[in-house]
Amino acid sequence: MQVIDDRIDFDAYLNGSGNDHANVRSASEYAQAVIDRMYSNNPAAVGCQLPWSKTEDLFRVRPGEVTIWPGINGHGKSMVVGQVMMSLMCQSQRVCIASMEMKPVATMLRMTRQAIGTDKPTEVYIHKFHEWTDGKLWLYDQQGTVSSDRILGVIRYAAEKLGVTQFVVDSLMKCGINEDDYNGQKRFLDQLCAAAKDTQCHIHLIAHSRKGQDELTAPGKMDVKGSGSITDQVDNVMTVWRNKKKEIAIETGKATPEILAAPDALLICDKQRHGEWEGRIALWFDKPSFRYKGSPKDPIRPLQL
Repeated sequence: MQVIDDRIDFDAYLNGSGNDHANVRSASEYAQAVIDRMYSNNPAAVGCQLPWSKTEDLFRVRPGEVTIWPGINGHGKSMVVGQVMMSLMCQSQRVCIASMEMKPVATMLRMTRQAIGTDKPTEVYIHKFHEWTDGKLWLYDQQGTVSSDRILGVIRYAAEKLGVTQFVVDSLMKCGINEDDYNGQKRFLDQLCAAAKDTQCHIHLIAHSRKGQDELTAPGKMDVKGSGSITDQVDNVMTVWRNKKKEIAIETGKATPEILAAPDALLICDKQRHGEWEGRIALWFDKPSFRYKGSPKDPIRPLQL
């Protein structure tokens, strides 16, 4: 794991290379890509997989796209995304996490537990895991509000200079744009999409859902806090929701067999621009490892370093 120094001149990377003429290409250049997509047995199988085998034919993390991960406060958005990043690193992806809400040590503590699969990893394993992340994981060490221009500069720097292919922004509310500044949000999302396309880095943006009547109903893409253009512009919307009804029933001793059989969380794909599937992915949470499982019977195995 390496930390990106905030003293770097990120503004130099803000506007990209400026070679817009390179994006103008003859339509015939896309013929083979069209054939590959049209006649593939699994058109969705382009890009990297999520951590759960049952999602293999449903959703992929593709280069040059933007995925927004919304959810109610405290419903595990960052935790799910951290597990996804761990899986992507195992697929030879280079990850950078810009968390303006968590210090790097807190991020790494959580990811260490996810890697080993327990809440008490040995000191030896902790050192081995951190060594394993070298060349795979970078952290932007800056908490509090960071300007949207600075975030864009960091993304382009990480992609161009470090070869980062997956960039996490945690979260939208920390990017220096007021909640009621809908034009500012639209402009920032447009710039994020342009940065993803220009660099072919997949950008993951964590966002908050609006407060509803309660937390018992899963929010949708229309519930993302801020401008409606946020979900309009991104490629994918993956909402994270905890099953609070199940948690309350267990805590109060009122859990029925039907409630106990329900998943602990849902990952809801409300939009997938370049895939054909949308729907809900049931997940079960393992507290010691901070991992979400695709089935309650799935084993928790340590990452092979």
